[in-house]
Amino acid sequence: MAEKATSLPALPDPTTTAVTVLVERCAMVAEWAAEQTDTQVLDEARKVAAERGALLGAAVFEPHPRQIFAPDSPPFRLQSPGQRARALEALGVDVTFEIPFNQGFAGLSDIDFAKVILAKRLGVSHVVVGFDFKFGRGRTGDVAALARYGADLGFTVAVVGPVENVSGLKISSSAIRTALTEGRVEDAAALLTRPFAIEGVVLPGAARGRTIGFPTANVALGAYLRPRFGVYAVRVHLNDGRLILGVANLGVKPTVTGANEPLLEVHLFDFAQDLYGHRIEANFIRFLRPEKKFESFDALKIQIAADAEQARVLLA
Repeated sequence: MAEKATSLPALPDPTTTAVTVLVERCAMVAEWAAEQTDTQVLDEARKVAAERGALLGAAVFEPHPRQIFAPDSPPFRLQSPGQRARALEALGVDVTFEIPFNQGFAGLSDIDFAKVILAKRLGVSHVVVGFDFKFGRGRTGDVAALARYGADLGFTVAVVGPVENVSGLKISSSAIRTALTEGRVEDAAALLTRPFAIEGVVLPGAARGRTIGFPTANVALGAYLRPRFGVYAVRVHLNDGRLILGVANLGVKPTVTGANEPLLEVHLFDFAQDLYGHRIEANFIRFLRPEKKFESFDALKIQIAADAEQARVLLA
């Protein structure tokens, strides 16, 4: 069982060196973005941890650095912090360090990052990173610099090169995001080794779907990347552990309201319970069609019935 994620104190003074070692001699993954490349990084770290009798740890930044450096950029997250923590735990990580990322932390030089964070505060014995890992103020540090610092500070470094999946697709967060924005959720799942999933608390709605026989559980998208607007076949995890099949619309509901903010609306098959206030996780299995504006509410109802039948067949 992985230990609860540990938040390191913020660094108001980036030159501070009086720190506490949280875990003695931990093999570390430098960052986690939930793709196959990161799984390869974790596998390498696991091997070394077993050889040395060390704990397997993962260090992740929260919030994502992009939210600090480009706060006005469109939503881009592929996982929530909770999903990330569960994924790491399922992969056998002993301890996860959630490092608060702020302007003070961003001001650390590459040598101070290695010295203060990795060597002194986390007490790593081995660090595994992807080939394109950059660190320190202005992204001045690279894997070669990390190896040099490690030699002086008492930890070793391993680098995982570019990874392709069995279909020859180059694995990267950018490739995953492109697949999702184009509605290619199956390609995204192949790169992620799991379906892309949006998790959130079910919000109260206007209950229009209930009046036509298709009640929905509505979830705000928050910081998640916006996949292609449209209708999807989904598998939904409830917070009591049940898995329910369904069909979902992701978009701005042009026929009904033309809302400014997109919303995920999930209709669960053969399910009649009230989910308001409950957390659900919708796994995107297949893109069915783009979102469109219908001439009438009756036309929309007919199309929803067809979408639901198609989704049932695909998910059976």
